[in-house]
Amino acid sequence: MRTTVDPPYLRLLQMLRDEGPISRAELADRLELTRPRLLAEVERLVAAEYVAEAGMAASRGGRRSTLVELHPRLHFAAVDLGASSIDVEVTNGRLEPVAAYTEAADIRSGPKAILHRVNELLAKARADGVYDRLDAIGIGVPGPVSFRDGVPVSPPIMPGWDRFPVRELMTREHGCPTVVDNDVNIMAIGERHGGVAHSVDDFLFIKIGTGIGCGIHLHGDVYRGTDGCAGDIGHIQVDPQGPMCSCGNVGCLEALFSGVGLARDALAAARSGASPALAERLAAGGPLTARDVADGAAEGDVACIKLIREGGHRIGSVLAALVSFSNPSMIVIGGGLAQLGHILLAEIRSAVYRRSLPLATGNLPVVLSELGARAGVTGAAVLASHVAFEQAS
Repeated sequence: MRTTVDPPYLRLLQMLRDEGPISRAELADRLELTRPRLLAEVERLVAAEYVAEAGMAASRGGRRSTLVELHPRLHFAAVDLGASSIDVEVTNGRLEPVAAYTEAADIRSGPKAILHRVNELLAKARADGVYDRLDAIGIGVPGPVSFRDGVPVSPPIMPGWDRFPVRELMTREHGCPTVVDNDVNIMAIGERHGGVAHSVDDFLFIKIGTGIGCGIHLHGDVYRGTDGCAGDIGHIQVDPQGPMCSCGNVGCLEALFSGVGLARDALAAARSGASPALAERLAAGGPLTARDVADGAAEGDVACIKLIREGGHRIGSVLAALVSFSNPSMIVIGGGLAQLGHILLAEIRSAVYRRSLPLATGNLPVVLSELGARAGVTGAAVLASHVAFEQAS
């Protein structure tokens, strides 16, 4: 169970965000507040334009109570920065997207170029009349983050981003609070809010993409560790004789099986002739990708199936150790390489169930993300709403 309880105003705003309009009478009951205290809280939030009245509730046998909803002017920006993409959504107070933009981008272009483009997309939404002002911004980045300071810290695949003041810059640019977190953490938050892990308090979210990370959700909250780098499982060594990793060490899980590692091994299989399917795709031009491997496996290409199974086995072996350590009630697999599908999932499950104790895996589902590519922006929006609601104190 959580060790702290949110104050009434924060719980009230979160209820309205997650459930829509609620009567004053029901709010008083569920928040366990006296009617005068509830009315005072609501009046304060109405004056601050966090909530608004929404007509009359159905009769409960006496005088009809007034419905309360989040103020329609509330808007949040959710930004998910990947190694090769930018995803931006503007949402209303209910976290329903009212504008969305997705485009290719290279995170190695540096923070100024990437954040300038994010600001251009948000300016376009404002010019199109999507919102008048933003109440908060949530941003996920593909590297370690000091959550306390709102800055990336020595991110291996993000040259130029180390200690860059992302939170400070975006707060100054838009005049609203900004929260910055690691991309896999926001994906875990998104999946907990609106995906397969909805209502699951203890689970692991595994992102397999350009990098590999683990969002650790314990007792209803993300666990970030002392300095914000908990869950960086991509840099656990699994083969002392393995290839060099972007972090400078050798044989890391991420170096052996990630977007980059799979593309490297797929190219080798195509050039050696081990994979006719990949050799054909290589001859057609263009770089080989995870999608090519997935398509080859679907066609029965033995080398493609082997690449996926080997990767799944490596990931599952690491997850088995995490299961024995933390005993989660669910494991969710997401990220770009989740498109490798059920061959990957089956191999991960096999390794986890085989290498972990029966007590830890007897009721442990290992499943694919329901939100897919939207997990990140969903979680970023949740974080943005939370930091905005905190301003209502």
